[in-house]
Amino acid sequence: MIPEDLRYTAEHEWVAGDGSGPVRVGITHFAQDALGDIVFVDLPEEGTVVQAGDSLGEIESTKSVSEIYAPIAGTVVARNATLTDEPEIINGEPYAAGWLVEIAPDDPAALDSLLDAAAYRAITES
Repeated sequence: MIPEDLRYTAEHEWVAGDGSGPVRVGITHFAQDALGDIVFVDLPEEGTVVQAGDSLGEIESTKSVSEIYAPIAGTVVARNATLTDEPEIINGEPYAAGWLVEIAPDDPAALDSLLDAAAYRAITES
């Protein structure tokens, strides 16, 4: 459950896109599985400027509350409004309908510093 075409962070976020436009960000299957049933998501407003490693918001599950971190620096250009009423979508479709935000990157080359699927797999298996 680690798509080869995405980039990843050690904090279990994924990034889709090459940086030529906005990139889509979500949490991985591994993260949603560890969280359990997701019941609430707090996401930043469109126009929010973030730095890599900044908190983007929180995901609350029946087990805990976890921070979501920005994988790259940029501006939030979209947020998945569906998650306001249906946060459990993340559990069922973490790489599709359960995406969190889209970020217009300040530096598209920053995506190169993220983990590829093999490196992320090594983290989840250790």
